[in-house]
Amino acid sequence: MTTSSDDAPFSDTTLAAMRPMPLAKRARIASGLSQEAFAERYGIPVGTLREWEQRRREPEAAAASYLKAIANDPDAVAKALTGQAA
Repeated sequence: MTTSSDDAPFSDTTLAAMRPMPLAKRARIASGLSQEAFAERYGIPVGTLREWEQRRREPEAAAASYLKAIANDPDAVAKALTGQAA
């Protein structure tokens, strides 16, 4: 029996590309900021942000909720943190 190329297992590179982007990275990209600027703006230690983005650690529930809020409306969250009226 021959195996077609469609039946071949995925390479590590292909599998990595198929994984969803970490929530922290999605939130940062939505904000349009570098890691350092994002960490400063939203009060997250840059080392923690890197750990989350590189999947070495997962954010706890409260942090994940915070990241979801940032991903959905980064400007509103930044305004809320600075105390500016919307």
